[in-house]
Amino acid sequence: MPLYFIGLGLGNEKDITVNGLEAVKKCDVVYLENYTSVLNCSKEALEKFYGKKITLARRSLVEADDNEIIENAKARNVAFLVAGDPLAATTHIDLFLRAKKEGVKCYIIHNSSIISAVGATGLQVYKFGKTTSIPLENENIEAPYDVLKDNSSLGLHTLFLLDLNPDEEKFLSVNDAIRYLLKAELKRNERAFSEKTICVGCARIGSENQIIKAGAAKDLLKFDFGKPVHCLIVPGKMHFMEEEGLGVWK
Repeated sequence: MPLYFIGLGLGNEKDITVNGLEAVKKCDVVYLENYTSVLNCSKEALEKFYGKKITLARRSLVEADDNEIIENAKARNVAFLVAGDPLAATTHIDLFLRAKKEGVKCYIIHNSSIISAVGATGLQVYKFGKTTSIPLENENIEAPYDVLKDNSSLGLHTLFLLDLNPDEEKFLSVNDAIRYLLKAELKRNERAFSEKTICVGCARIGSENQIIKAGAAKDLLKFDFGKPVHCLIVPGKMHFMEEEGLGVWK
């Protein structure tokens, strides 16, 4: 029996593709991944629209050695729902490979993700460098700053994905990310980031109530971006069209 990896997009229950919805409706078991991101709607809204009961899949369930999702897919039609695109997170690729090794047929139904949605800022997607994440516990973490430094040296934009823990209702904000970078800069003194650095803060991008705000880091620190999920962009060298596009959000 098949295991469907289905992207839900970035908005609400209606952002699923037609192919994705048809796959969900013929599944016996439906899981919703619940630790790399969250949707801008409730599980109940998904259940009502899809006409299916949905089980929240926490990291411990998805990454377990004795995997419930894979075992169910050996005998039943199973859907694994993911906010954004289903294979944007490496843990989902791991689940896909493990299922294939155990003889489970796997189907991938793609959808929009944050990687493509950042084009709404006016910045050209193909000019982004390596994407990195800032974890909730980042006191001694330097990798995100290193990615910014390397991307900046090449004139590339940097997308920071901000960590979350839905179980504990903890979400890293744009403001937290800027403070992290300022602190890392103070420690390293490599001139990759300052209060004057132009940044783009994004909240709930792809939804009807998305916020995109561009400006100096010190100015974005004063802005309330509201509910999650947030991400932060530090532009590299910009084409004049990118500058004009970004100007819409200042």
